[in-house]
Order: sequence, then structure tokens, then C-alpha cells
Amino acid sequence: MIMGRKCLISMFLLASSFVCPLYPASGELTAQQRDWLARASRVEREGWIFVHLEGAPFERGFQHGYILAQEIKKGIRIDHHLIHWQTPKDFEFFVEAGQRLFHNKLEDEIKVELEGMALGLAKAGVEGIGYPELLAHNAIHELLWYYWPWIEEDKEKRMPENRADGCSAFIATGSATLDSKIVMAHNTWTNYAFASFRNVIMDLVPDKGHRIMMHTSAGFIHSGSDFFLCSSGIVGTETTIGDFTHEYDTTGTAEFSRVRKAMQYAESLDQWAQTMIENNSGGYANSWLLGDIHSGEIARLELGCKYHKFEKKTDGVFFGSNIAEDRDILLNETNSNFSDIRKSSVGRKVSWMRLMKTFKGGIDVELAKTMLADHYDTYLGRDNPGPRSICGHGELADGITCPTTGTPFYPSGAVDGKVVDAAMAVQMKFWARWGSSCGTPFFADQFIDRHPQYEWLRGYMDDRPTRNWVVFEKFK
Repeated sequence: MIMGRKCLISMFLLASSFVCPLYPASGELTAQQRDWLARASRVEREGWIFVHLEGAPFERGFQHGYILAQEIKKGIRIDHHLIHWQTPKDFEFFVEAGQRLFHNKLEDEIKVELEGMALGLAKAGVEGIGYPELLAHNAIHELLWYYWPWIEEDKEKRMPENRADGCSAFIATGSATLDSKIVMAHNTWTNYAFASFRNVIMDLVPDKGHRIMMHTSAGFIHSGSDFFLCSSGIVGTETTIGDFTHEYDTTGTAEFSRVRKAMQYAESLDQWAQTMIENNSGGYANSWLLGDIHSGEIARLELGCKYHKFEKKTDGVFFGSNIAEDRDILLNETNSNFSDIRKSSVGRKVSWMRLMKTFKGGIDVELAKTMLADHYDTYLGRDNPGPRSICGHGELADGITCPTTGTPFYPSGAVDGKVVDAAMAVQMKFWARWGSSCGTPFFADQFIDRHPQYEWLRGYMDDRPTRNWVVFEKFK
């Protein structure tokens, strides 16, 4: 459990695991900037970087840029590399697109926060990353996976190579859970290079709106991985809608901007959903799983480009495995074969159905951890960690036992696990595990030595040894 900030910093200093001093002794910072940083914190624990940011937009952006400077630099370096090898464009193409598409539509508060982050980076000695680059970094999912495929006429180049839809999640309430209250769980799926800067948990206290605890990435002002608790009582997560046909509305507002606004300002599930629906661009199309810990009500917002569906209930479960449930989205905006159990999304959907039937009435945080680590392959009818298991392991897929699930041995899959129940959410805390949800380790150089076709990723993937589950909670 995370303790008060002063005790925490002292403890981590003694343990030599307090990574980054909050300001250098060189005196390069102004007194005001030193004051901003004195109210921010950073610690490392079980592979996670836990940061506390607070204040007005510019100062919390400055805190973010300064204390996560090297991680932001690393993340944008990875953006550059993956875009270079997975599209015929370069990062600068997406920077220009981000400015043109989104800058004039962003809330002033978000612009100022990104400007503060840029100054924090510069003060920390990181050059060449300003507001335009940070905007593109925050919008990278939308620009790379939705805008770029939409404008590309050559269909062979419409999607970055090996981009696989991922994430497994559920939210349960009422008769489904042990105490009849909300339980929510999620693991992020991505390629293991993108995962290398996504190990951030943020306690954000803005001067206006609601406090937010979220899993995020260095340089993101939203979650991106999408697991969050808000002091409004709203909790949420998502899974991407797979096989999306990439309709895109260039007049819309960036998804990262809308979701940050929803988390910070929405007072109800309905208001949260409406914030996401208004000015929707179709970028980062997700099945959002939401809950209100005060009422016990849960909701699912499936948000495509032209279609959406919002539904709520006070008893039961919503789960996600990257296949749309809404018929209009499924048939009009995806090309999913929704019965092909060889596919990752369908196989995991059937696994969720099995698990929810098996454990109905007993779901709590400990059982949720076990469910996120599930390796059952519904196509093979046995445990087989791979792209069809809820805890995904693309690096173990040989292409024979896992047909239609992507390139053999592609290094991608579940890179974390997060779990919360209503009692924890009231206190703004949740369980998290960095690395695969099951704890299976991944060692990058050893993997590339065995699979030299991925030499192009050497130096861009981190080792992820087995880590423990740990509780993170808001700073006191």
C-alpha cells in the first residue's frame, strides 16, 4: 500500500529506488518551477513508475515532462522506429497530421498542459521534443491505426504490419460478484516495443475537475491503455474494436482529448458517454466498460465511427475481447468473422463466456487476477498460452496451432494486469502487475536470438521479468 508522500520518499531514498531527483542542484530552475516540482513525486515499484502530479494545467504538465523526461524521450524514439518500419512514412508525417487535424480543436486546458510538458522536458535536458511532437505522441493510436489507413489508397499499406487488436477486460456487478458490488479487470495488449514506455501509473490532481488514478504511458495526458478511477466514482476500461474498416471523420476531435475530458469532468455514466460521442472522429474505436461505484451500475459504450451503442445494467457482466457486440457496428464497421473460433477475439470471447458462467457469484479481486492470467485456448480445447488466451502471448504462437492470429512468434500480447473493486475504488487504489498477467517472463535479446527475423526490434524491447502484484493508491 502506498504511504504518505514524505514517508514514501524517505523510504525509497533509503532503499536506493527513488529514481529521479525532483530538481537538479545546478540552479537552472526558477523558484516557481522548483515549487511546482516539490509538489510532484516519482517512485518505482515492481517495474512500475508511479507519479503524482497536481495543480494548474501548465504546472502539472511541467511536472510530467520533467520527472518522466527520459521515459518520454524513450517513448518517442520508439514511435519513430515503429513508424519507420511499419509504414512508408516517418514520424514527422504524423506530427504534421496531428497539428493539422487536432490542434485547433483541443481544449485550451489540454494545449497548456502539453506546453508545460514540453518546457519540463527542455528543463530536464531533453531536446527536440516540443508541443507538436507531444500532440502526435498522445494521438499515436488514432493517427497510426485510423487516420493513416483511411487516407492510404494502397490497401496493402493500409495497416501497420503486424498490428493486432488486443486487450482483455471485464466489469461485473450484482449477482456476478462475491459482494454484489463492482469488480473490474483489464490487461493491455500491444507489441513489446510499444510496451516499453507504458509502465506508468499516475495520480493526477488537477486544479479543476476530478482526481484521476490511471494506468498510462510516459508523455500521455490520458490513459491510452485505458484503466482509470475517478473521484467522481466512475471507473472504466476498454478493449479496442477489432477488424475495424477504418472509417474516419477528419472533422472530429481527437479521442485522447475527449477521454481526458470525460475522466476529469463527467459526473455520471451518461455524461461520460456523451462526452465521448460528441465530435467523435472514429479514431481509437473501443468498447468502453464503465462503472459507477456509488450506484453499482455498469455500462458499455461501443463507439465506432458512424455507429454507437450505450447500455447499462445493475446486475451482470460486460466483457471485451476486441469484437463488437453491437450488430450495427459489427456488420457495418468491421469485417470480423464473428464465429471463427480460430481468431483471437472470438476465442477469448468464448473464454470469457466460460469463465463468467463458472465463477458467477464469486468474482472478487483475487479471482479477477486469476481470470486475467487464463491460458485456455478454446480452439484447441486445452491450456495453450498464445494469441487466443486471455493472457496473450504472441511470442509463443507458432502459426500452426494458432492459425489466423497473426505473424508467427510476433512479440506482442498482454503486458500487464490491473484489478479493482468498489471498496478499493472508493479509496482511489487498485492492484497492478507489470509484465504478463500470468507472470511469464520475457527477455528481449534471448527472444531475438531465437527468432532473428525480429532483429529490427533489438534495442527497442525491454526485458520483463516476473513481477509481483502490488497495490497503488493516491498520495495522501
